[in-house]
Amino acid sequence: MIVALIGAVGLAGWNFRQNIPLVSTFFEQADSKKRRRGDRPVFVETTKARTGQVLITVDAIGTARSNESITVTPQVTGVVNKIHFREGQWVKAGTVLVDLDAGELRAELAEKTSLRDNAKRLHERARRLAGKKNVPEARVEELFGALTASEARVRADQAKLDQYRIIAPFAGRLGLRRISTGALVRPGDVITTLDDTSRLKVDFRIPETAISYVSAKQTVKARSAAYPDRDYVGQVQTVDSRVDPATRSIEIRAIFDNRQDKLKPGMFLTATLTAAIRDNAILIPEQALISSSDKQFIFTVVDDKAVRTVVTTGEHVNGDIEILSGLAVGTSVIIGGVQKVRPGQTVKNMPPGGFGNGNKPGGKPGAKPDAKPDAKPAAVKKAG
Repeated sequence: MIVALIGAVGLAGWNFRQNIPLVSTFFEQADSKKRRRGDRPVFVETTKARTGQVLITVDAIGTARSNESITVTPQVTGVVNKIHFREGQWVKAGTVLVDLDAGELRAELAEKTSLRDNAKRLHERARRLAGKKNVPEARVEELFGALTASEARVRADQAKLDQYRIIAPFAGRLGLRRISTGALVRPGDVITTLDDTSRLKVDFRIPETAISYVSAKQTVKARSAAYPDRDYVGQVQTVDSRVDPATRSIEIRAIFDNRQDKLKPGMFLTATLTAAIRDNAILIPEQALISSSDKQFIFTVVDDKAVRTVVTTGEHVNGDIEILSGLAVGTSVIIGGVQKVRPGQTVKNMPPGGFGNGNKPGGKPGAKPDAKPDAKPAAVKKAG
């Protein structure tokens, strides 16, 4: 009963507190303090939205390959008669590399060449006599068939003989020599390697999300660990027609000039593809952005009041974020103290040095003007 009585008295006192002299005065003073605290400006740090260049690049890794590359092997079995090249030599297309012993085949070719020449003389003689009606036309046609067969046998032996002479099919640099004079070589035995390294192919993969940024003839920069301070500039040659369903990536082939012969086939390269450049992008520091469930917004300052502004964002680049819509260049944006700001609240720039130099909320700011945001260099975004 005592507890109930106390509760009833307390409830009555709360409901009629405005009519009780001492109690009403206490609550009025408390409300006045709250209003004064609500009107007090909140110190924040601001900066102005600025324009800058957003460079979007795609990074990938790949392996250098020769523009053309073969392993030189013989087509026939034979003994190495003479070697015409040096290791590491640059040769032109058609240069003779190795001669294999083909003495027996040359003798057979000489015999068949003699038979062909004889068949040719007989045909010419019969053709002259046929003009005088001394030889029938049938004989002339018979001799012409024999001549044609003889010429075919000569060409066949000449083709076989050409296989005993190994030549360079294209210009390039030779590798190590794997044979010696007098060695018996068979088809498939390695003689040396030949690589056209005047240009290099680099195949690398990029994620499918970056496909819209890539097209033929785009500029590609590559760097090798062997030459860390040097960039090699190339061009996209081909974009593959299919996306790998397992990795969700697509293969890109780029061509790099290598006339100085610094890069070698098989070297590991890091390639950077310039995907897009936006020169007049609006940039603000990332800490100004506040994300909600379905929107992103920032607080701008208009007439010393915090205004909640919904924005559309683009690329995150070097601590900044690109604003695609909702913000104009030069607008003041709150970047410090965002958590304690509410829409419509009065805000004031934080004094230089913040509160660390004896400044307190509500106190007089320092004599120095508000610091202006430093200009920042062009931003770079790594896609993929």
